[in-house]
Amino acid sequence: MRRRQCLLWVPALWLAGHAHAEVRDLPDSINKAGRLRMLSQRCAKAYMALGQKVRSEQAEKVLSDSMALFDRHLVELRAFAHSPAVAKVYEQMDGSWSAYKLLLIGDRPSPKGAEAVLAAATQVLAQAQQGAGLLEQASGKTVGRLVNLAGRQRMLSQRMASTYLGAAWGVQSEGLVKQLGQAREEFVLAQASLKAAPETGQALRGELELVDQQYVFFDAALRALKPGNTDTRSLSEVFTTSERILQLMDEVTQQYARQG
Repeated sequence: MRRRQCLLWVPALWLAGHAHAEVRDLPDSINKAGRLRMLSQRCAKAYMALGQKVRSEQAEKVLSDSMALFDRHLVELRAFAHSPAVAKVYEQMDGSWSAYKLLLIGDRPSPKGAEAVLAAATQVLAQAQQGAGLLEQASGKTVGRLVNLAGRQRMLSQRMASTYLGAAWGVQSEGLVKQLGQAREEFVLAQASLKAAPETGQALRGELELVDQQYVFFDAALRALKPGNTDTRSLSEVFTTSERILQLMDEVTQQYARQG
């Protein structure tokens, strides 16, 4: 059995610095709703890493941090309840997330368990996407769209890593390889859209260029995927680079949210 005491750990420092006690406004709600998307995939990534003994200590901390932050943001977003439609999404997500957590902290990670984890992650992701979309619509501003778009890049960084690690483990390899290719395309297109937006000033564009530099290495590793490959070094590179891209894109998303 896995060590359940990990659930008591506090969120990672860079995430904790952005975690407020409540939702401040609509841009902040879009940002936090988008974080739930990302966290659904980050948990899956950590599970895959733990199962393959890839950066095990870091992966366990990533998992516990991500679960703690998901719990916090879900409570905040349910309290914000901007509309009945939004409230319904997060009420439904509460049940899905509870079921997902049981899979994450249950038996020792295995390829069979990974299939259930990925299915649960996909369900929670869909609900999180719905919530973020409703909040973006409520915003009615271009900056709301940019917060959502930038925030989605965080999710894609984790989705690419989780699908890579899953495919390398031999979990639903064909489907995961297809998902990985789609996520890579979506990430590149969104980066171009963000850089072209009038609201993206020089400082933000510089941040996005740093992301692009990290993505060059990330994409090279992703392209080298071989289903069933157990090369710990390659898996470790994907894990750590996805964390760096996530950190950079989280800051970018915060900067867009402050424009609102």
